[in-house]
Amino acid sequence: MPIIEVSNLAKHYRVYQKRAGWMSSLTGLFHREYKQVRAVRDVSFQIERGEMVAFLGPNGAGKTTTLKLLSGLIHPTSGTATVLGYVPWQRENAYRKRFSLVMGQKNQLWWDLPAQESFILHREIYAIEPAQFQRRLDELTDLLEVRKLVGQPVRELSLGERMRMELIAALLHSPEVLLLDEPTIGLDVVSQRKVQGFLRHYQVEQQMTVLLTSHYMKDVEALCRRAIIINEGEIKHDGPLAEILDRFSSVKQIQLQFAGSEVPDDIERYGRVVERLPPRVKLEVPRQEIPRVLAALLDRYTIEDVGVQERPLEEVIAELFARKPDAREGENA
Repeated sequence: MPIIEVSNLAKHYRVYQKRAGWMSSLTGLFHREYKQVRAVRDVSFQIERGEMVAFLGPNGAGKTTTLKLLSGLIHPTSGTATVLGYVPWQRENAYRKRFSLVMGQKNQLWWDLPAQESFILHREIYAIEPAQFQRRLDELTDLLEVRKLVGQPVRELSLGERMRMELIAALLHSPEVLLLDEPTIGLDVVSQRKVQGFLRHYQVEQQMTVLLTSHYMKDVEALCRRAIIINEGEIKHDGPLAEILDRFSSVKQIQLQFAGSEVPDDIERYGRVVERLPPRVKLEVPRQEIPRVLAALLDRYTIEDVGVQERPLEEVIAELFARKPDAREGENA
């Protein structure tokens, strides 16, 4: 049985459309215009125990709305979902003790108090046995390298340190499901890597099921083998991360280093020039043309080094996000 099972889940909002000007405001008192916003449209997927799945999409795609539905913060317009066998929006206490939600742009810790005070509050909320709580706290603070900072007011911590404290608070009660919404947003490279390393180690050790949203593709590549891509509230891809490049990118990149100090003047005939740093050049070439183009280049020029690689994942994802929707916009109601 899947740990997370979603079937035809939808969430629509009725949004008031206010026009500019005092006359329009006065008219709005008697006759209001609304637009129906379809945040999530008939989304279906399943996630098995122990999977760490990336949930990708542009801003406004429906990612955070889906996580809020799965955590029970909001009710759906239609469709069904179960997490650990529970219906999230029924908000049963037994379910609340078995999952956790971390939102990179929302704080769950008391701003003016040391993080340890919030941790004690979590111990009481989740009825964690004191000895078990202390063991968990020691383990997590050591893994995240913040043991010396738990007595410091949260407002005095750096953004990276605060996020690590947020993760500790979310994991103290040993959840079986972790919903992560942009956990590394705004963090520097060092902090990002620490959070990635911790999540990779902890998820494997605990066999925790994780659904991760992130605009930072390094998070996704470092942590996830499977990706669900959502755009305009609909799922566009659900499968191995590697398949995204095969499905949505028709080209590969060839890196060449020519003998001498120059790049041939007619190099554009072999593909689109992405980067030119003589004697190096990077070309984009249709996948099916790679063998022919390489054979022609090696036959005609003296090449000291050559390499073929996929396009960067973030470029392919960005192009996918930028594609025009299926012309199904919100409707006035």
